[in-house]
Amino acid sequence: MVWKVNDYLAKVFWRVPARLNIGIMIFMGCFLVYLLRVNMSISILAMVEPQNGEKLPSYGERFHWDAAQQGLLLGADFWGYMISAIPGAYLAERIGAKVVIEFAFVINALITILCPLAAHHGFRSIYAARIVMSFLAGPLFPCFHNLISRWIPPNEKGKYMACLQGGTLGTIFTWQMIGFLVEAIGWPWGGFYIPAIIALIGIGFWIMLVYDSPDKHPRIMPEEKTFIESSLGDALSKKRKVPPYLQVIKSTPFWALLVLHYGSLWGLFFLLAATPKFLSEILNFQIGMTGFYSSLPHAARLISSFVFGTIGDAVGKHKLLTTTQMRKFFCIFSHILPGLCFVGLCFVREPYTCITLLTLAMAFSGASVLTNMQNCQDLAPNFAASIYGILNSISTTSGIVSPLILSYFTQDENTFENWIYVFLIASSIYIGSAIVFAILGSGEIQPWNTIEPEEHGNGEIERNT
Repeated sequence: MVWKVNDYLAKVFWRVPARLNIGIMIFMGCFLVYLLRVNMSISILAMVEPQNGEKLPSYGERFHWDAAQQGLLLGADFWGYMISAIPGAYLAERIGAKVVIEFAFVINALITILCPLAAHHGFRSIYAARIVMSFLAGPLFPCFHNLISRWIPPNEKGKYMACLQGGTLGTIFTWQMIGFLVEAIGWPWGGFYIPAIIALIGIGFWIMLVYDSPDKHPRIMPEEKTFIESSLGDALSKKRKVPPYLQVIKSTPFWALLVLHYGSLWGLFFLLAATPKFLSEILNFQIGMTGFYSSLPHAARLISSFVFGTIGDAVGKHKLLTTTQMRKFFCIFSHILPGLCFVGLCFVREPYTCITLLTLAMAFSGASVLTNMQNCQDLAPNFAASIYGILNSISTTSGIVSPLILSYFTQDENTFENWIYVFLIASSIYIGSAIVFAILGSGEIQPWNTIEPEEHGNGEIERNT
């Protein structure tokens, strides 16, 4: 049966490079991650009783969750990341990313189906369900990095790193779809059941089309396999080894990357959680239009990611900048300019000007495919998954802290003036992290990337091939 499926797929995809299939499926995988992740940002608007006693339309039962509980629930998607990202990345490097991803997606989709039941059972139940989902999602992005490190030649990584922005399309699609579906059929189906069904269909394609490396792909052309392996060269070993965690922790370039990544995720996660609330409660858009306008910044980020990725590949191919110079230069776009857009939000009140600044901030942040998102591939391609797992494990705390800071400033009085403090904090973190990386960051392969060949009892040396 398996061979028949492979023969059929070979006839369908024989003209398509195998690594292009991998890139498309990574894009789709990231899409599904956010489909099951940001659904709560819109759904919660239809699930809670308004604080001011205002009479709102009924899209299903509403719950008496205060601002602090709402902040906890929106932050629940990040708790598990801190626990599972590092061991999940290790599993990807030891047993392969494919099986880890498939298991995580299937279980997360099933839990999503159970979320409405958990909400009716009480706040603790829905909170626990979202934490478990975040635990299972923690290994996913490190796994995607593992696939990129083993499939994509160096001069093509910019474009394929942009495939990690599939989550941006997931955000756009989810916010627009859920906003209108909730109005049409209520939050249980619109916010949870339909996204879960889409995810289960998507993972079926993943199972058929994705393999851990070129040498395991049953349909790859020999010429493409040779090209990929020769392009990756000696920097990537086929041997498996426990990541050198102690050397990583002692590495200054790693710490600079961690700061840069934290700044990037703070801005991204803050907007994921806060944009619908800002547009609905401060700018007074209806729930359907809130989903539409909330998605615009992420649409801009998606498009700009591929633009910046293509530019970065061209710069690298023609050697216009060294890798280190390119990583630092593009921080101007990925961090400095988004930070300045947040400063601009402190001085405007007109709704569409606010949306424009939010959109510009995310458009510029698309350059992160050339800075914090790609730098772990520079420092240690053998351990790209583990490095990204560590980065996400720590930086994901921004997704927990930023909603709590938002609730702290808006719990007693939800006014534009109180949002200014939140915008200034986001701006400071964005710009400050870029300055740290400009001083301490690097794009060079680190000595701890090397996996030494092992000497056997007969005195022969096992080579990394």
